[in-house]
Amino acid sequence: MAAVNIGSSGATDAPGTAHRGHKPAPAASAPCAPGAIVPGATPAAQQGPAHVEEPVAYDAILLAGFGGPEGQDDVIPFLRNVTSGRGIPDERLEEVAHHYRHFGGVSPINEQNRRLKAALEAELASRGIDLPVLWGNRNWDPYLNDALDEAKAAGHTKLLAIATSAYSSYSSCRQYREDFADALADTGLGDGDHAIQIDKVRQFFDHPGFVQPFIEGVRDGIAQLEASVPGLDRATQVEVLFATHSIPSTDAAKSGPAERGFGEGGAYAAQHRAVAEVVMREAGVADVPWQLVYQSRSGPPSMPWLEPDVNDAIEELPGAGRKAVVIVPLGFVSDHMEVMWDLDNEALETAEQHGLAAVRVPTPGTHPAYVAGLVDLVLERVNGTPAAERPAVTELGPWYDVCRPGCCENVRLGFRPALAGIAP
Repeated sequence: MAAVNIGSSGATDAPGTAHRGHKPAPAASAPCAPGAIVPGATPAAQQGPAHVEEPVAYDAILLAGFGGPEGQDDVIPFLRNVTSGRGIPDERLEEVAHHYRHFGGVSPINEQNRRLKAALEAELASRGIDLPVLWGNRNWDPYLNDALDEAKAAGHTKLLAIATSAYSSYSSCRQYREDFADALADTGLGDGDHAIQIDKVRQFFDHPGFVQPFIEGVRDGIAQLEASVPGLDRATQVEVLFATHSIPSTDAAKSGPAERGFGEGGAYAAQHRAVAEVVMREAGVADVPWQLVYQSRSGPPSMPWLEPDVNDAIEELPGAGRKAVVIVPLGFVSDHMEVMWDLDNEALETAEQHGLAAVRVPTPGTHPAYVAGLVDLVLERVNGTPAAERPAVTELGPWYDVCRPGCCENVRLGFRPALAGIAP
């Protein structure tokens, strides 16, 4: 989904002044130090190494979320933020709004990020690490520019960002990096002697802390089905569906560095498949059939998006002799609206309609392994940990600290200013 401005004049106040309550306008440029090839970066990352193996004295962590409405009156303004630039009228937005209306106009995502922030703070404190956690959203209050104002007020100028998205694509990585540039431009805090610099931890799709909750979930989900369905043969009658957000096929093809040659689906699909293989093996259920499926597509029918849709896949299972299905929200870090509606509502309903026993396993949320893993990712950059010593459970990683040139282009919009990667 496009991350562009809605309801903002785009005016920039004096550096360090309040910017409460609006999403920044798209930046015309991003600050770049003389001789640097990575905009807005700390000196250790400015020349674009794939992995920054030099210690950096960060003074705060920036937890970057997607954002979500917290009341009925917020729903349409929030959706305008998410879709701004596409010319979508409010009556069409209301067709999507009913998902939020169903839950009182409240997305769970902000509360989940509050809990994640608290869990990160507790984990940092337990290790004696003195790094405050600032929280800002791309599409709703508190916005990223609010978080930068908070950083400046506290004297923090070297921020390490954790985006609440694990995989490589425009919407799950580069769009966050563009929004960092937008927030710097909006606040005017990217220039001057005390400019704010923002680096970003690597995409963590194959970090063991992110993967472990899914291993446990799949193992427990299959055990639950075996206990509830007498005589169930998991090797022939159960299927595991690993679900992630669908994206336009053209954007998927552009995900990840072009020189890696991931082919159809790009790095986005390749990363999900690699993680799914690890989950099945480590859960001890490698004999169970599985497939990667997609959900939540929002583009026009004429535009190809990644398939198959999770509901279409479920409908095919009885014909293949399946009696039960385990749905794994592999592409998501928490139980936000697209998990609760698209999986817990629509997908589980489809399974019931087709006579299938079904289990949806948990997302990482604030699982201790996930929280500890995020702190480990921070320490990689604080300590300058060599790439060879960084954990990764697939052969694709450890992923890049600094995104490579041309990575994750949005074919429709082209390259906009972005931080934490080699321009463009």
